[in-house]
Amino acid sequence: MLRPRLPSQPRGLNPAECGPILSCMLVSETPGASTSGEEMVATGADMRDRRDERPLHDAYSRAVKDAVASVAPAVAHVQVSRKHGGRGAQRHGSGSGFLITPDGYMLTNSHVAGGAAAIEVTLADGRTAAAEIVGDDPDSDLALLKVAASDLAWCRLGDSTRVEVGQIAIAIGSPFGFQHTVTAGIVSALGRSMRAATGRLLDNVLQTDAALNPGNSGGPLVDARGEVIGVNTAVILPAQGLCFAIAASTAERVAIALIRDGRVRRAWLGLGGQTMPLPRRIVRHFALPHDSAVRIDAVENGSPASLAGLARGDVVVAINGSPITGVDDLQRALTGDAIGRGIVLDVVRRERRFEVSAVPRERADPG
Repeated sequence: MLRPRLPSQPRGLNPAECGPILSCMLVSETPGASTSGEEMVATGADMRDRRDERPLHDAYSRAVKDAVASVAPAVAHVQVSRKHGGRGAQRHGSGSGFLITPDGYMLTNSHVAGGAAAIEVTLADGRTAAAEIVGDDPDSDLALLKVAASDLAWCRLGDSTRVEVGQIAIAIGSPFGFQHTVTAGIVSALGRSMRAATGRLLDNVLQTDAALNPGNSGGPLVDARGEVIGVNTAVILPAQGLCFAIAASTAERVAIALIRDGRVRRAWLGLGGQTMPLPRRIVRHFALPHDSAVRIDAVENGSPASLAGLARGDVVVAINGSPITGVDDLQRALTGDAIGRGIVLDVVRRERRFEVSAVPRERADPG
């Protein structure tokens, strides 16, 4: 049986050129009726019109698209040069950042921009501009830059306290240097904790399964309203879908402090300690509501802790009436608000429990 040979490059549907099989396909199903070329074109146009009337995107796609459209113009690729070695050699790195004010303040990660000798940002519209560090806070893994450019798009920091598990989370950044890449997922968990490079605890970290890769660091994590709910900061490399972002509430507080003071002020007592489990007899004897505390291992001479009479071996179980179950609780208590103000430490020394007052000073260096 001979089969009609179809043209390799499709042309207009002309019955005279289509062969017997295609000619039959162009005939109306109604016996005795025929369809002209004009009628076929009209029918095809009607079908296209009906398809065009259907939504091009579902609700999820529209939400992601609209959020990206509002935030992406404020996201930039951050190229960093650092001095390396004694001969002026430079080492290069990169990450992401996003503008939070129309006059050029940009948030990124401390591990992206900290210690940079030179910083250049590439904006969404293709422009490149120099940037300088306004403030760097390794304890929160955040840094604030000032971009030397005009007519800048910027995005808004949202209220991360209203974030819920399961809501849409959209990450924008430059993974592996691929600028303005968008990934989307959900908020997987709230209230995670992780360590900064300084060893200090980062509280209120958001967990997401939006894919993050090296280069996403410092970029925004955005909700469906186009508001920034976090600053992308870390991934667990052997895992899949375990990515973390510093909450927008933390980022806003740090950014305000860096703009105002160039640093984040934190209180200092001048003691070193470690988390330790409490013997059951101590917990029962003093009716403690927890079974761990901080044992002091070192006290610096002339420090607030030394002036208060604290000594090596003392166990701190509370500050201002709030339980201290470990070093992280102690760090949380030593915020900038405690500088110059008296605090009361509840201490166990051998078989005795007592209170001492100390006045924290501002810590000079992070770490």
